[in-house]
This record gives sequence, structure tokens and C-alpha cells, in this order.
Amino acid sequence: MLKSKTFVKKTRSGGVMKVVREHYLRDDIWCGSETCTECKQDSPVLQKDVCVESNLCSYPHYLVPDTNVVLHQIDVLENPVIRNVIILQTVLQEVRHRSAPVHKRLKDIIHEKEKHFYTFTNEHHRETFIERQPGESANDRNDRAIRVAVKWYSKHLKTLESGPDGLKVVLLTNDLGNKQKAEENGMVAFKFEEYIKSLLANPELVDLLALSNDDKNEITSSKVLFPEHLPLSRIQVGIKSGSYLQGTFRASRDNYLEATVFVQGDGEDSTEVLIQGLQNLNRAVHQDVVAVQLLPRNQWLAPSSVVLQDDGVAKDDDVEEDEEEKLRLSAAEAARKPTGKVVGIIKRNWRPFCGMLNVSQIKESTRHLFTPADRRVPRIRIETRQASTLAGQRIMVAIDGWPKNSRYPNGHFVRSLGGAGEKETEQEVLLLEHDVPHQAFSQAVLSFLPKMPWAITPEDMAKREDLRHLTVCSVDPPGCTDIDDALHCRELENGNFEVGVHIADVSHFIRPGNALDKEAANRGTTVYLCGKRIDMVPELLSSNLCSLRSNVERLAFSCIWEINHKAEILKTRFTKSVINSKASLTYAEAQMRIDDTNKTDDITQSLRGLNKLAKILKRQRIENGALTLSSLEVRFHMDSETHDPIDLQTKELMETNSMVEEFMLLANISVAQKIYDEFSECALLRKHPAPPPSNYDVLIKAAKSKNVEIHVDSAKALADSLDGAKVESFSYFNTLLRILATRCMMQAVYFCSGMDSDFHHYGLASPIYTHFTSPIRRYSDIIVHRLLAVAIGADSTYPDLMDKHKQSALCNNLNYRHKMAQYAQRASVTFHTQLFFKSRGMLNEEGFVLFVRKNAIIVLIPKFGLEGTVFFDTKDKVSPSLVYDEEGPTLKVEQHTFHIFDRVKVTIGLDDSNIQHQKIRMALTEPSIPGVSVPAPEAEPPTKKQKLDR
Repeated sequence: MLKSKTFVKKTRSGGVMKVVREHYLRDDIWCGSETCTECKQDSPVLQKDVCVESNLCSYPHYLVPDTNVVLHQIDVLENPVIRNVIILQTVLQEVRHRSAPVHKRLKDIIHEKEKHFYTFTNEHHRETFIERQPGESANDRNDRAIRVAVKWYSKHLKTLESGPDGLKVVLLTNDLGNKQKAEENGMVAFKFEEYIKSLLANPELVDLLALSNDDKNEITSSKVLFPEHLPLSRIQVGIKSGSYLQGTFRASRDNYLEATVFVQGDGEDSTEVLIQGLQNLNRAVHQDVVAVQLLPRNQWLAPSSVVLQDDGVAKDDDVEEDEEEKLRLSAAEAARKPTGKVVGIIKRNWRPFCGMLNVSQIKESTRHLFTPADRRVPRIRIETRQASTLAGQRIMVAIDGWPKNSRYPNGHFVRSLGGAGEKETEQEVLLLEHDVPHQAFSQAVLSFLPKMPWAITPEDMAKREDLRHLTVCSVDPPGCTDIDDALHCRELENGNFEVGVHIADVSHFIRPGNALDKEAANRGTTVYLCGKRIDMVPELLSSNLCSLRSNVERLAFSCIWEINHKAEILKTRFTKSVINSKASLTYAEAQMRIDDTNKTDDITQSLRGLNKLAKILKRQRIENGALTLSSLEVRFHMDSETHDPIDLQTKELMETNSMVEEFMLLANISVAQKIYDEFSECALLRKHPAPPPSNYDVLIKAAKSKNVEIHVDSAKALADSLDGAKVESFSYFNTLLRILATRCMMQAVYFCSGMDSDFHHYGLASPIYTHFTSPIRRYSDIIVHRLLAVAIGADSTYPDLMDKHKQSALCNNLNYRHKMAQYAQRASVTFHTQLFFKSRGMLNEEGFVLFVRKNAIIVLIPKFGLEGTVFFDTKDKVSPSLVYDEEGPTLKVEQHTFHIFDRVKVTIGLDDSNIQHQKIRMALTEPSIPGVSVPAPEAEPPTKKQKLDR
């Protein structure tokens, strides 16, 4: 059966175009029930006898939730108890338009066979499709479509006449009007909360309920604490007129009364608006998209240099006026920034948050405060009857809303993750908090892996260059199993060198658009935690078929140069190849071969040639203005049985680290130029923007404090300044300066060449750059491989590869995943550092002041690559006299003045008084300041060092 609609549409040129829309209807769509005798179906989804026991519905029944129930109560619907649910096509389509994350979760539930969720295509069924009536809103039409479908199901299954024990269909809705109309038409309908509370055998489901508006009003005070949010229509008008600005809300980690709103502009026109005080923050949550109104210039403030955290006892609904006063006083001393207030929320970025429950001190209370692990997220009020069980557990909580008369948002319990402080639980928390996809690969993904045993076929060989005879070897960190890259170097008859960078040909195994490709694109990157790796691609590829292990034949994508003795490139070519690596070496093993004058084998000669050329390449790069910055990375030595850290030290870099890096950089630059030459509109490139001059303020001030001048007019000027920055009898000064310079840098990002005009990579001083050399662990490199393969005629193209808008959207996801992976890796190092100090007690170490704050100094401990804060205004004792000078910056504590780079001695230990926010606590031992310094602990006995287990 066909319904068609014809209408005319005006074109831009003023013409008229006739449009015919056709909608096909059928009468053979299955109802999905195993009790049905009318529908012809092979495998029914809905069961009759396995239904949830409810004291509202003592008969077998199927559930039909409306759109709002699915959107707001997905946590309940995911619970294994809830089964035999009909998801109407109308609901599925509405959910897809209104929330992509909930739509994905709903699709995942539908695919779980044991859940018995059935999708009924009511919009294409002859008896359930309805036309929208004149004057009827789209929402009202959809509500009517849901009721029509429920009525049809009731009639189709002959339930209305079958008595109390017959199979019925129950509509779940929180819309009172929808419920009333359904009941008037003889249908069974309940409010969702009403139905869930009737499941007496499963009281735990009540905790999962998202609060309705009625519930929210019950648990808030009558006092209005926040200004009303403006409606979206008014916000849009204000943004167009320029009276409001739209941006991303970024809460401060160190100060719960402060945030910035990043307003995206064209090029360098982006700006940050400072927000201070609870009322001005106006219920915005970290990463929300908000509308802000700038305050008059005479009310502009400066970022506070006070560390202010909302911890300890739960506060009442009164704004903390004394803390806000402290904030304003501290801000008035420094240079002011554009300051504003949040007037409305454009898009909430709420997700389930990990954290811990603060159990209420009121006896038998069901209302408690939840403290998120992320300090940038406010506490959340929840109702739960499981408080005694959840105390001491890491749990997940979702926000339902934030009324204007509540100090904190309201939310509901989602699930428990395990005991706080347990290694597995904490690892799960940091993966969830940083949105790292870490679930096992699905069968759909694994089905696209090659069948084992796998071997290179004659067809593969016919399309590739055979390079198995070359002396290729890989150089990587110890324990590396996902070997992306290998190198070779040999002298040619004409006296020049042939150098090859051979990269795993991952794109041979991952074809565009299949489930394996989509999963890799979503994950974006492999995430390396301490003692654990979250792979971007399944292990069969990452550690086996794509890993360029020694003495096995592997498919590669090779970049081969002819280079003279001055490291000048004479020729470049790219080819798909087959290689057989002759050795898998660690950096230390490669270095020993190079340094051992008795070794003259082919592998060693190849390494010496590479090392000689790499030194010249590095010198040339630095002469061109490339930066050599510094950051302290730590390496943990793990206990082979418990996998707990037993020692940690900063990573030592060797010449061979630099050797590999130089040729990877060279390959990336060569490939970037090639793919841009061939595809100027859709090349995936990587750029590093130059920092704005203000970013360098702290670096310039720090250097000036030691009478060293830093020039930041260009990368070359900065590089030269850093090279010449030396202070007599302070050998570590230059390293500290480079660490500070690293903090001034912008983030490097992926972008599509057709969507940007600035390609420059500031840090490398390269006009063009991309990522080609790590396709096992970065999806960007897989796309670059595909572009390069098309460019040299080694593979065919596909539409998405040539679509600059799709490439740009992909780059946005890759940038996000890369940033989250970095944060997750840092959090993993922090957690393992805490484990290390937990078993060590207090240690006494030398450090350097890296930053000076109004009430604290931030100290770097080079031995451990560790940063910590020494506070001077602790709550449990009288604060010393503090005088802060923004210009220095300096902090005078009693009679002693602290400058950046001052040498200090501190005790380091784990503060586990707050199990959720355990942290490394530092206390000053030298210089000795009365009432501030603490005595140094006794020396710790040395620990045995064991081999690193990464």
C-alpha cells in the first residue's frame, strides 16, 4: 500500500519545483510475540511467560515506553530485570534525533537477545501509521502514534477481552495528558516511576530512577539561589545581536568558585571569559555549552591565585560569602580579564560521573550527597536506600536536573564499580572518567579479522616490492609488542645512503567502512596505562599480524630515500612492500651495538649509518628553529607477581631514541607533502599552532628572576634563547626552563587541508606535517596510509576519503580521543605513584619551585618526575604571614621569600585521609620556617630493583 504527497517548493533562483513524497505501508509486519498465531515469523522476540512481576500488573504483559521514558530512564531499561519491551519506530526515531548517546545505548539493548526488546515499525504498518492533523504539533502527533500502536497491539493480541490473566500491553509514560488519553481509550497506562516502584522483588531499581520534576521540587528549598536561565529563543536572538556570547564552560580544577568560557572565533579571535562566584556560574557544569553576558569593564576581574576546593562537610544551600570575598580580594590585585556571567544553557554535556557517596548523618535518611572524582564537577544530590552498602564504594551517578533553588544538582545512582582504592576499580574509574572506550571487541568487529593461520599470498607479493633481503630492524622500548616501525640503512654504489622507514601495513587488514574500521575510528588511539594497554585494534593485529617482529615476513608500507653524507635528500619513493626484520631491539640494545667497536655485522653497520645521519638531521632541524623541550616521564618497576610498583625513576633518553625519532619525523614530513600534493582538499595533516604571546609570561618572568632573557618572537628565537640559558652552579636550570616552556605550548591537532589555511608545525619548525608511522596505535595514520596508497596507485579510493567535511569531523574525534588518552595516561601514572608511596611511608627529597601561588608553592621532584603542592594556609593550624607579589612572582612566608626555581627540600608521602581524592602530600623541611617546616623522616632502607613489567 502506498501513500503519496505532492507539494511545490520554491528554488533559490525563484523557480518552482514539484516534490512527490512516497510512504510505503505494509500489512505483513510481525508483532514479535511468541503467543501470536496470525503473524508469520521464524524467531519471535517477545515472550509470554517470562515477565516482570509487578503488584500493579499481576498478569503477563509487554511494556511500551514513550520517547521521554527512554531518554530519561535508559539506566533502568538497561537493567537485566526489564525484559519483553516493545520499542516503537516512532520512539526510536525521536530518540535518535534528540540524543545520539541514548540512541546508541538503546540499539545495544535491542541487540541483546536475552533482553527481548523488539522494534516494531509502526510508521510503515497499514493499521498503525497516522497522518499529522492540521494544527497538530509534531510532539502531539507522535504521542498519538504511540497510543494508536499500543491500541493495535492490545487488539491484535486479543488481550482486552481475555480477562485478568491474559497477555496485556502496558504503556509507560510520564506525560499525564498522554496517560489520561490512553486510559480513556481503554488502554493500560502507568507513570514510569509508579510501575518501577511496583516491582517489589527488585527494590534496587528505584535507585536507578531519574528524578521527575515532581521529585525535584520535593528535595529543594524554597529559597532561590540562582538566576533563572534564559529560554533558548531569547539566547539565540542575543547571540545574533552580540549581547550574549556562546562558548564551552570549563570549570577550574583548583577553585570551585571559578571557571572560564571558551568562545570560539575565527583564527586568533577566540577568547576566554572569566566567570567567578556561584551566582555567575549559574548551575553550569564542566563542558556544557553556555551563553554568557559580559559584565561592565569596571567589574572585570583576574583569575584567582587562591586554591579553593569544595571538600569536607557538605554545605547547606547558602552561598559561601566569605569564600567568595576571599576570591574577589585576591583577584583585584592582578591584570584583569573579560569577566561575565552565565545567563543560559545551550547544550548540557552531562554523562554518568564516577565518585563516592557522602552518607548523610541524619538517621534513616535516603538523601545523600555524591562527590564526583573530577573536582571540576559539582556534588550531586541523590536518593538511595543502599547508602550503607555503597559507602566506601566507587559508584556512578547521573545528573537529572539542577533547580534554581538548590545548591547542588539532583541525580540518581547508576551502578557500583567496586571498592575505592582497589587497583581494578581505580583503573575502571580513570577509563570511564576520560571516556576511553575499553570494552572487549564485539563479535561483529572480530568477524573482520583474517582467518588463521594467515600467510602472505602470491597475489599479495605480485602487488608489492620484495624487500625481505634488506637488513631491516626495529628499535623500541622494552616489552613492546605492537611494533609499528622498522628501519634500514645501506651504502649505495655511488657512495650515498639508502634509508628506509618501513611501517606496518594496517590498512591492508582494515578495510573502509566495516565494523572493524568503525571501531578503530571511534577509539582513535591505543591508550597506554601503567602495566596495561587498551588497544585500538584487536590483539591479533596489534601484537601479531601487523607487528613488525623479527624473523617473520610482514606486509609494510615503505618510505625510501636516497640521502648523501650531508643528510640531504636526493630522491624519495613510497611503495607497498614485504619485509623480514632481522632484529627487534630495545633502545639500550641498539645503543650498545653502536658503541661496541668490536661489532661490525650488517645490523650494527645499518644502525651506525642511521645514527650518523640522524645527528645531522637533528642539527639541521634545530638550526631551522625546531624546539627541544623537556618533560619528565617516569618509569615504574613492577613486582612480577603483584604488579604493584616497587620503584620509579625518570626515563633516561639515549642517542637511539633520537635516532628513531628523526627518521619518523622525516617520513611524516615526506608523506605529508606527497598526500597534500595529490589531494589538496582532503589530506589529513597535523599542525602545531604558535602560542599567543601571553602564554610565555610565566616563562619570561621565571627566566628574568635568574637574570636570563628569553625571546619569544619566533620558534627560532625561543630555541636560541633556551640553548643559551645557563646559570652558573645551577646545572638543572636549563632543564627546568624547558619544562616551563613546554607548559606554554598549544596542543598539536589533526585537521583536514581543505578546511584550514595554516599548516605550520611550530614545535618542529616544519611547514607541513602528518602522522604516518604508527598505524597500529593511531587511526589518523590509517587514513594517511589510505591517502598515500591512492596517491601511488596501490589502492582504490572511496567517497568518505575524499569528503573534506567527513575528514574534518573525523579529525575532531581524533583530537578528542588523543587528548583524553593523554589525560588517562597521566592519571594512571598519578595512581601508581600513590601506590608506590603508600608502601614507602615518608621520603625526604630535593626539589625545585616550579610555580608560586598566593597560598602555596608547586614543587618539582626531578628524581621521580613528580609535582606536588606545599600549602601554607592549612585549615588545621594557624596560617603564617603570607605576602604574595604577582610581578615576581614571589611569595614571602614569614621572613623567607620563595622565587621560581628555588631549591627546596620536602618530605613526600601519601595523604589518604580522603580515600576518593588521595594525593601526594608535600611538606617543607628546608628552608626551615618556624611553624611551617616539618622534621625530615629517617632514611628509608633501599629497595631491590626488578625488571620493568610494562
